Amino acid sequence: MVSSASMQWIFDQNQKRYLDFFAGIVTVSVGHCHPRLVKVLHDQAQTLWHTTAIYVHPQIVSYAQKLVSKFPDPLKVVYFVNSGAEAIDMALLLARLHTGNIDILALRNGYSGRSFGAMGTSAVPKWNFNTPTRHGIIQVGMQVDPYRGHFGGSNCRDSLSQVINRPCNCQSGYCEASDKYVQEVQETINYMTSGNVAGFINEGILGVGGVVQFPKHFVRQTYDLIRNHGGVCIADEVQTAFGRLGSHYWAFESHTVVPDIVVMAKGIGNGIPLAALVTTPEIARNLTKALYFNTYGGNPISTAVGEEVLNIIDDEGMQEKSKTLGEKLIKGLKTIQHEFEIIGDVRGKGLMIGVELVENKQTKQPLNQDKFLKIFEDLKDMGLLVGKGGAYGNVFRLKPPMCIEENDVDFALEVFRFVVKENSKM
Repeated sequence: MVSSASMQWIFDQNQKRYLDFFAGIVTVSVGHCHPRLVKVLHDQAQTLWHTTAIYVHPQIVSYAQKLVSKFPDPLKVVYFVNSGAEAIDMALLLARLHTGNIDILALRNGYSGRSFGAMGTSAVPKWNFNTPTRHGIIQVGMQVDPYRGHFGGSNCRDSLSQVINRPCNCQSGYCEASDKYVQEVQETINYMTSGNVAGFINEGILGVGGVVQFPKHFVRQTYDLIRNHGGVCIADEVQTAFGRLGSHYWAFESHTVVPDIVVMAKGIGNGIPLAALVTTPEIARNLTKALYFNTYGGNPISTAVGEEVLNIIDDEGMQEKSKTLGEKLIKGLKTIQHEFEIIGDVRGKGLMIGVELVENKQTKQPLNQDKFLKIFEDLKDMGLLVGKGGAYGNVFRLKPPMCIEENDVDFALEVFRFVVKENSKM
């Protein structure tokens, strides 16, 4: 039972301290109870607590201007909502209104939320209810995964976590695996649609799906393909945004693309209910075709906190910290990987890292769930909180607040190595 928290630390009901390496499911971007956010929240609550989106107030204007300044042209219109799932629903609506088409393509092992519309875009085992959700949403038939996928592409992942496994014939500006995965998208359009699509949605790195990266050029080539078939491209930045990847502020930048619609949530408000959709003026005008409304979208308190989150990320150099500490963490985990048979893959960028556990590195058979959960609990008991995910539930997700320090990385690596070593003896 969590009783309190401060920056990268969580305390239970007995005041035992834990290093939080999951950040409230990648939500606490700048630290629990960051003093600057506490002050901004307090000050705004004393000034203006709530209106609705039918009124303009200075805070929503200030924040909107600050947020869209982080985006390239023509992504300059923002709409605020409460959660990532709601923003995803809005993105699907806009894509269909703008194109006049119905079908949305999504990726197997992708995850974009739990609302009725967002559930349709998500295709991760154990998250699928026995109810119809994929109305007009089609998952690409092949799982795009350089580690487990049919076409590989491990050598083409944009990170320090490359493994020599399922390599493709890489040349300058060319990736054979990427071309094959893109061909799978083309065949999905050919067989599953009229040839006209409304759009394509993807995470820059699959989050719940186990921190899966794509081969280089896959996203860029897929964007070109979707646009050739009349669709728009939706970037799900719910887990990957705001400098967490270190190399770029937005994950789509690492794929050298500019999407038509961008959805963001989680770290945007450091835990305050807040999400946003950013798009172009042309696409945004489709909302004038009927009334669209959100009671809490653009709430003064939420937008005040959201703006200060942007300021803190810049002022405290958190993007650069994510890059340097992420590199240290990945390198350390790669060293541990070479020591133990049960660590099949280490991957990720910045402070968004996945560690996949297997029974055998050659067969890649997922580690038995009882063994995996034993390691998960042992990490917790030693004071390290991590997440879990992946198609087989065998991937540890390391996504700490961006305020961590170098000694926190050292501690995490020490605990991780000790726990894996102890469990490898069994």
